[in-house]
Amino acid sequence: MADCLESLFAGYTGVRPSAKTELPSSGSNRRFFRLQEGNISLIGVLGTNEKENMAFTALSAHFLEKGLNVPRVLAVSDDGLCYLQEDLGDTLLDDKLSQGRENGLYNSYETSLLCKTIEKLPAIQFRGAEGLDWSVCYPQPSFDGRTIDFDLNYFKYCFLKATGLDFDEVRLQDDFEHFREDLLQDDDNTFMYRDFQARNVMLRDDEPWFIDFQGGRRGPIYYDVASFISQARSRYPEDLRQELVRTYLRALRGYKQVDEEHFRSRLRLFMLFRTLQVLGAYGFRGYFEKKPHFLASVPYAIDNLRTLLQNPFSDYPYLNEMLERLSGMPQFDEIVPDRRLEVHIYSFAYKKGIPADNSGNGGGYVFDCRSINNPGKYEHYRQFTGLDPEVISFLEDDGEALRFLESVYRLVDAHVTRFIERKFTHLQVCFGCTGGRHRSVYCAERLAAHLAEKFSIKVKLTHREINIEKRLF
Repeated sequence: MADCLESLFAGYTGVRPSAKTELPSSGSNRRFFRLQEGNISLIGVLGTNEKENMAFTALSAHFLEKGLNVPRVLAVSDDGLCYLQEDLGDTLLDDKLSQGRENGLYNSYETSLLCKTIEKLPAIQFRGAEGLDWSVCYPQPSFDGRTIDFDLNYFKYCFLKATGLDFDEVRLQDDFEHFREDLLQDDDNTFMYRDFQARNVMLRDDEPWFIDFQGGRRGPIYYDVASFISQARSRYPEDLRQELVRTYLRALRGYKQVDEEHFRSRLRLFMLFRTLQVLGAYGFRGYFEKKPHFLASVPYAIDNLRTLLQNPFSDYPYLNEMLERLSGMPQFDEIVPDRRLEVHIYSFAYKKGIPADNSGNGGGYVFDCRSINNPGKYEHYRQFTGLDPEVISFLEDDGEALRFLESVYRLVDAHVTRFIERKFTHLQVCFGCTGGRHRSVYCAERLAAHLAEKFSIKVKLTHREINIEKRLF
């Protein structure tokens, strides 16, 4: 299958790629690769579901016609299982929000990025729906009762029952059916992104570009707003949420008349629905798949639920009563710290010293990249860093950097595996070179992507000399 991407690349560009790097994915069955040759860089996608791939390619083409910021699909294999798309870079909106997410305080820059993103949502919902053939949507063309039933049952069986809370299933089902009817009251011909959140937004020069919309379908506008402003781990303060809603409403008025009171009432219902859906997902991943970091996210979602319940959902009395009991369970009183191992990876220049380990644990690795051929000694490459295709191709062409990293992977993988078993929480890995801009940056990026893909850990990446920091989960 991977050869399919190289053949597509060669057919589209006229040359075969000299570098192919697998990128981290977010739980999808699709695999993503960056393919490069010279100054050409494209993203290759391997999917296991032809219809899902077709949904993405068809929606991408339609959205581009409408002037929306989405990646262009450039070539598709005959069997529809792999395709090439435009490379939008590596910067996710989610990465840019890491500081605010950690302390719940968002600065003006982070706030401006969030507002700029949600301001573009009405264009996707309305212009994206104009003339769209809904039959291309996967797995179904519209938001309907079955969709709601699936998600409510997901919450009931994968989360609620797993908590041990006793409840009357018949009475709860009665309220679920009433809730479903209310959620289906809207019948606008609008596109529902379905997974509109910060990790599905990429930034190019701080301009939002949108990815992972292949699960979208015809549906109500409130769902996407609720998804964006109520992300459990984002810890958006209430004043920021209100600013995001006001920003969205200003943009929405360019497409329809808005009754703000009605809008906010409908949005509250979808925020409840989205919260139940998220709890179902956390329950499945945590209780059934035994992935503890999902359970660590539950208190954040419960905290969102408590906020919603401050104004009771009187139309669903038993559901409201049960949710109040749920939110009062002592195991959800405190935010559970995420105790997964965190690997902090640095790139640095030796002349400025090896980065200190501020965790207090000491140990870890320092890898000297100065044995690798140095692009920085050539004038052409000095303007670039190890993040740029030009430098990546230079480092990978002779295979020297790749062989170096193979040895690094073996050492660090064994260390990470043992640290996870012993429930350690911190490991530091540093890559040093002469200027801290080329070889060390490249190696740090590759190890970060490798670990994030292979292990359920936290990865923090710091390029000290070029002042870039990001997290991979």
